[in-house]
Amino acid sequence: MGAWLPQEIIRRKRDGAVLSAEEIRVFIEGVTQSSVSDAQIAALAMAVCWRGMSADECVALTLAMRDSGRVLDWREASLPGPVVDKHSTGGVGDTVSLVLAPMLAACGAFVPMISGRGLGHTGGTLDKLESIPGYSSTPPIALLRQVVREVGVAIIGQTDELAPADRRLYAVRDVTATVDSIPLIVASILSKKLAAGLDALVMDVKFGSGAFMRGFDQAQRLARSLVEVGWGAGLSTVALLTDMDQPLAPCAGNAIEVRAALDYLGGRARPARLDEVTRALGATLLLQVRLAATKDEALVRLEEALRSGQAAERFARMVKGLGGPADLFERMDRYLERAPIVRPVPVGDDARALKHWRVVRIDTRALGLAVLELGGGRRRAEDRIDHAVGLSELAPLGAVLEPGAHLALVHARSEEAARTAVAAVQAAYTLSDTTQVVPSGSAIAGSVTPAHPTGK
Repeated sequence: MGAWLPQEIIRRKRDGAVLSAEEIRVFIEGVTQSSVSDAQIAALAMAVCWRGMSADECVALTLAMRDSGRVLDWREASLPGPVVDKHSTGGVGDTVSLVLAPMLAACGAFVPMISGRGLGHTGGTLDKLESIPGYSSTPPIALLRQVVREVGVAIIGQTDELAPADRRLYAVRDVTATVDSIPLIVASILSKKLAAGLDALVMDVKFGSGAFMRGFDQAQRLARSLVEVGWGAGLSTVALLTDMDQPLAPCAGNAIEVRAALDYLGGRARPARLDEVTRALGATLLLQVRLAATKDEALVRLEEALRSGQAAERFARMVKGLGGPADLFERMDRYLERAPIVRPVPVGDDARALKHWRVVRIDTRALGLAVLELGGGRRRAEDRIDHAVGLSELAPLGAVLEPGAHLALVHARSEEAARTAVAAVQAAYTLSDTTQVVPSGSAIAGSVTPAHPTGK
């Protein structure tokens, strides 16, 4: 038993040993039961950062964290379709979850989507949904099961019952410079997804100026690890690598992005990059669970979910089922708060404003931080979010700006905040004369599938 003391497990990992599944299980059990201290969690996390983990160790950590709380079992519900989910590693203007989840439900899947809050410069799906009055993002498990069974989709946050070890581990990692360890990221993400009782998962792993993994190679390593560990833990997992060198949708902010999602589902506006990534992720999942035999068939099913209004209906029913208003689509202006001040962001001074310019680079992370500074994100966990603030009409890469055009609209609570945000957005954009060509490639840079699939 001496080898299973927390300090001995930490020492072994510090010295480069491969931990056994039993050692990992015992340590995570101690995390859950508070017999392992925050200092010991921090020490092991730093040892993992320094020494890494094998695939088997990461699978064992993921399963131990999954089993630290309740694991949902949908078999007793006799659902007439597969249980699926999508997860993004975070970006700016990433509204995919809000639109894809109801689209999948309209295609016959069941989607208990466990989502997160904003982290750093990235927006959080839960923060967006909480801009809807009455929406319960952490409902009792019984209500989650009811809404998934009756509507096909429920987007909620991690409850106290699901993977509780992850919450404590993450809180310590957040303040000890161990957030960006790939094994710890993988275990954190997958433990919650496995606790949701999924049949299949598609990962949206982002790279670029607005992603946590800025380099493509680093994002690819994370994607490979997620796929390998997911399959090792018995979950069909595929990852797409997507570009975050510009916002995915031309807006960022909580209520602003909910409006964008309603416009997308209602057919009023479907921004090209958001649409491309949403459909690619959806088609991947439909193929994984055999709700479509080919990619073309999957894309047709997703289009029909939108065209018929079924996806919009599923979203509306989900909102109502989780405590929100039944007429959100019809009366969004009544429910989604608008900021009192809206200011255009000029390209620069009067002389610059009279010329033609092309957008050649965007510091996407800086745009996310501008939203945070407006009050749309958190500096500390206890901070309250202003759901109304943010950015809209963001100029995309390659856009040619006519004289008098603006880079974006700032939605602010005060004139001072608006002035600060205007300057931040201007600094985030690099402009050149219109002779400079900017590649307009696909937002999808590749996919990662298992080399030797096992499990489900």
